[in-house]
Amino acid sequence: MAEEYVVLIREPEWDPSNVSEDDWKAATAAHAAFAQAVAEAGAQILGGDALMPTATAVKITPARDGAPAVFTDGPFIETKEYVTGYYKIGVRDVAQARELAALVPTGGWVELFPVMDTNSM
Repeated sequence: MAEEYVVLIREPEWDPSNVSEDDWKAATAAHAAFAQAVAEAGAQILGGDALMPTATAVKITPARDGAPAVFTDGPFIETKEYVTGYYKIGVRDVAQARELAALVPTGGWVELFPVMDTNSM
């Protein structure tokens, strides 16, 4: 694959403990169909996962100018949409990345970011 992209899945907040077994099965099937579409396109899923709700997250402001790092436990009230998962994909080009990202199952939307090749710097 010539290029790598990260697809961030953004949706309203969710709680996995409130998801029914049927909804889990449907979501699993939808993501399996996405994985199949990626493979059929000759691309690769290089990584990815669902993320836990923001109540389990921590916002970290790094230490600077002599001040210590600041750790803020979630949820983060200033956020209305959340990153609920991601995929890292290897593709031919940006056109294929866009086409495949549009197939990611979501109740919200996705954001597509090219990965910087820091090995060539």
